Amino acid sequence: MRFYLDHAATTPLRPEARDAWVAASDTLGNASSTHGAGQDARRLLEEAREQVAAVLDCDPIEIVFTSGGTESINLALSGLWRARASGTDAIVLPDAEHHATMDTAVALAVEGAVLRHVPVDSLGRITVDEFAAALPGAALATALVANNEVGTVNDAAGLSHAAAGAAVPLHLDAVAAWGHLPLSFRRLRGDAPAGAGLVALSVAGHKIGAPVGVGALVVARTARLSALIHGGAQQRGLRAGTQDVPGAVALAAAAVASERERELEARRLAGLRDRLVAGIRSRVPHAQVLGDPDDRLPGNAHLLFPGAVGESLLFLLDVAGIAASTGSACQAGVAEPSHVVMAMGFIEQDARSVLRFSLGRTSTDADVDAVLAAITDAVARASGAGSGIRS
Repeated sequence: MRFYLDHAATTPLRPEARDAWVAASDTLGNASSTHGAGQDARRLLEEAREQVAAVLDCDPIEIVFTSGGTESINLALSGLWRARASGTDAIVLPDAEHHATMDTAVALAVEGAVLRHVPVDSLGRITVDEFAAALPGAALATALVANNEVGTVNDAAGLSHAAAGAAVPLHLDAVAAWGHLPLSFRRLRGDAPAGAGLVALSVAGHKIGAPVGVGALVVARTARLSALIHGGAQQRGLRAGTQDVPGAVALAAAAVASERERELEARRLAGLRDRLVAGIRSRVPHAQVLGDPDDRLPGNAHLLFPGAVGESLLFLLDVAGIAASTGSACQAGVAEPSHVVMAMGFIEQDARSVLRFSLGRTSTDADVDAVLAAITDAVARASGAGSGIRS
């Protein structure tokens, strides 16, 4: 039997999303065509856009459907930087961002962008004061709503307010937060001036039970953004190409279902997480919980096991039928220390000794029990594996 505790990487497809995708796939027509079949597809597409917009509290026209979080982040950062005002080249970049953000910023540096790094504190949080200090004269800024590795929730409203005050456009990465935290683009944007403050927010469908390969970027009406994909006027000209109607419909179904149960599910997952953490620490007293102990994603348990090798822990738990992670799924197969943990002030050896357990809609007490039954032996054996590589 397998026990899945890696919902932060991807979570199971919701039945509602599967059914919606299959039903929409039976509709023949390109949503850009003017004949009846095309308009049937268009109606489904725009209804989906309205539903996603209602969940994210923005205008339907501000929803740009994408292939997922990575494309959304790339479109936001590259699009904002390439459409920047003359003489503004800096990108404000916190040190613990997802690799989709970090790697995009590095690629833009090749084109001339200047990266202004913002440190995070020992809990992995972006402090508003440090963020605000880096903003003056920047082309754009970006930040996580919640850290995808350690689960710490940032002050998104404070970051947005700071960007608005500095007249800098801000992108928020809400991929890890969606489905777990309340998200209101309208409220986070507030009364920011045109083209400044929060202008873009990215989400991914497979984190909330939609199919892999669909996501969205909320783009404020007043944002100046250059397209990445050209060849048509679809979606305000920001993403050309035939639109994925079944994917959009499935995303909407998952978004509505996820939002409907979000508050109750957050309490349930927080209870499971707390039992998991307490059980691990009673069995492995030297284990340390990273991230904010209270203000964190409800299903996230990120632990440091000093002296153990994270990759060995992962392998030993996998043999026991338990799926967990040493960090972002985008770094899967790459044995490197967590840049997030190192940004929080830990040494490299500690950054190689962490595990992330993430719970989701299908998680149960049985998943927690499986980890607690296996963790003591796994840590002991992984610590032995590490003894041969320490100087």
